[in-house]
Amino acid sequence: MRLSEPRPLQSLRPAGRACPLLAALILTLAGCAAAPTPQGINDPLEQVNRGVHGVNRTLDRAIVGPGAKAYGTVIPEPVRRVVGNLAGTLDLPGDIVNDVLQANPEDAGINSLRLATNLTMGVFGLFDAATAIGLPQRPTDFGETLNVWGAGEGVYLELPVFGPSTTRDAVGLVVDIVANPVRVLADGRDARAATAAGIFSRLGDRYRYSDTVESILYDSADSYAQARLLYLQNRRFALGQTADAAANDTFVDPYEDPYGQ
Repeated sequence: MRLSEPRPLQSLRPAGRACPLLAALILTLAGCAAAPTPQGINDPLEQVNRGVHGVNRTLDRAIVGPGAKAYGTVIPEPVRRVVGNLAGTLDLPGDIVNDVLQANPEDAGINSLRLATNLTMGVFGLFDAATAIGLPQRPTDFGETLNVWGAGEGVYLELPVFGPSTTRDAVGLVVDIVANPVRVLADGRDARAATAAGIFSRLGDRYRYSDTVESILYDSADSYAQARLLYLQNRRFALGQTADAAANDTFVDPYEDPYGQ
């Protein structure tokens, strides 16, 4: 993949008009109550979700799985790591925006320092210098922002390509894609390069965790129920909504967003 040259500031599309709207939104939602703690599994659309799950399994078996295997076999591990580092750095502006919306100055500061460190010491994000000097990863998304603002989890959904989700997280996913700062500010070529980095990074993840993913999708007695349970456990654990020891915040979603959101 040939990365485009850094663009001058003049090439960035202005986003100033969004600032007053953003400020108003923060002020409006600042007093929202905490989201209710979800209980059990709310899946009234199970029949439809199972149909989507079947399509996702077919896509994984026919395209994503073989593509990940080819990527992991052909591309050397150091190159895959560089692509993953770049994708992670490109995710940071969106993380920072969500940290601000969540009124979380600590994570906003850490992610800002990570971004600055990786863009400078990490050579435009090709190397994860921030982790090397002790700045931990603090990923977040607009689904978590909605949770902080008091939005309930909603019903369980399985989305085409994107996989397990909920109504709240599906809305968050759309906002993260549409309002991603990198895509908003970058020109078309750089935005496409960012998307490509995200896709290849996710293929690398699929290759790395192939045994886990394939055991869920193809070795489980009911792969839909297994993926649903693991997703909800992991998501609730990540949002601090459960102390369940079975929850595993390192679980890799077999349908993780291929566009790097």
